[in-house]
Amino acid sequence: MASDREMEGDGVHPMFRQAPKSVEFNKLRKRLIRQVRQALDDYGMVRPGERWLVALSGGKDSYGLLAILLDLKWRGLLPVELLACNLDQGQPNFPKHILPEWLEANGIAHRIEYQDTYSIVTDKLPDNATYCSLCSRLRRGHLYRVAREEGCSALVLGHHREDILETFLMNLFHGGRLAAMPPKLLNDEGDVEVLRPLAFCAEADMAKLASALSFPIIPCDLCGSQDGLQRNAMKAMLDDIEQRMPGRKGTMIRALANIRPSQMLDRTLFDFAGLMAAAPLAAADAAE
Repeated sequence: MASDREMEGDGVHPMFRQAPKSVEFNKLRKRLIRQVRQALDDYGMVRPGERWLVALSGGKDSYGLLAILLDLKWRGLLPVELLACNLDQGQPNFPKHILPEWLEANGIAHRIEYQDTYSIVTDKLPDNATYCSLCSRLRRGHLYRVAREEGCSALVLGHHREDILETFLMNLFHGGRLAAMPPKLLNDEGDVEVLRPLAFCAEADMAKLASALSFPIIPCDLCGSQDGLQRNAMKAMLDDIEQRMPGRKGTMIRALANIRPSQMLDRTLFDFAGLMAAAPLAAADAAE
């Protein structure tokens, strides 16, 4: 973990130098860095000298992820090479100039990849369908390819705590299984790791960071499709729980890392059939 000394002073990436000088922002930055470093350490994400492809969508979370990783690297706390990558999927009215200009202005190594997945999605799905699921799968495939081409061992994504919890609830209520988004996984081909360093970071904190650093946000509704109603319902449920019982989101994310297989019902994770009491001592003596 970063010490207070490492967190102080001017040792920050240039994009942070125009950030507010308030105590509140300083606490926010320290909190996010601490939480990201916890995820990096807990899940063994970092191997010095490797190269990471950081997916940059233009949303608040991917901007924030890149900013935090660059801040850590700037101070010598993240010994990997970072390459930002935006996949231009051919969405109508996508402002192609925003990300390249922002990346250039901040001196960030990057690659802009154009692949018209939008036409594929609209061709395969009816007009009233949401495009997000298929769009995401196509995007992920291209990002894996780019990672291979660029010699990157990992694809780094900006999913935060709420994304993980919402996915868990969707699987619980609609999929009939206990599953979420792991902070670290291996792709099906086994050659690219997927990392989620924001696993412990709150969405509200990412929004505050985006506002403070004035990221040029690109909305994710350019194609006219929004994420499904199921995820929106899970988000509303989590927000209601947090409002009624503050701190529950933090408790829930800790619970996902504190599983007791013997207290669940999955026979593949615990040998319930082989679980039996030892013979009473009196019965054992009588048997002799």
